Amino acid sequence: AGGGVEVPIAGVIVAGATTPRLARWPTWRHQIMTNESIPVISHNALVLIGDGQKALFLRNKGTAHRVRLEVEQILQQDNPATREQGTDRPGRSVSSVGTARSAVEEVDWHHIAKERFAGEIAEALYHHAHDNHFDKLVVIAPAKILGNLRKAFHAEVTDKIVGEIPKELTSHPIPQIERLIAA
Repeated sequence: AGGGVEVPIAGVIVAGATTPRLARWPTWRHQIMTNESIPVISHNALVLIGDGQKALFLRNKGTAHRVRLEVEQILQQDNPATREQGTDRPGRSVSSVGTARSAVEEVDWHHIAKERFAGEIAEALYHHAHDNHFDKLVVIAPAKILGNLRKAFHAEVTDKIVGEIPKELTSHPIPQIERLIAA
């Protein structure tokens, strides 16, 4: 009805996906579009909690109802504000016709570093997936970072994603994260 694609997944037809790629992730796709509860984080699932400067790779050693996260890896990036990274004034361009001049927008080095860091996270997850270090992955990151990660994820990683939560939790202590994501 809405121009969606019907794709059979493990005997279940996922209808209404806007692309076949989204249909591969029925659990989180449904959860995001309907704003339902947090996805189930089963035993031994890998949980990525990230933002533009820090990524925590956590393993659920508990159950879906009693989440017990253990840190497996931490990636960090020193990413100061753009004003601390760029020293030059924005440039000016001269029109090829006449004497008109225009200012050139300043480069947002902070944003570029966040996008590069999302690529580093995606690369680390690809190596973990390729080495079979996880079967299920839950990604927790602010919405903009989730978007950058989605673009950077390899198909081998996207096939293992069982949930996404658009929140910033990197600054929270592990016990508080466990309470927030428990089923």
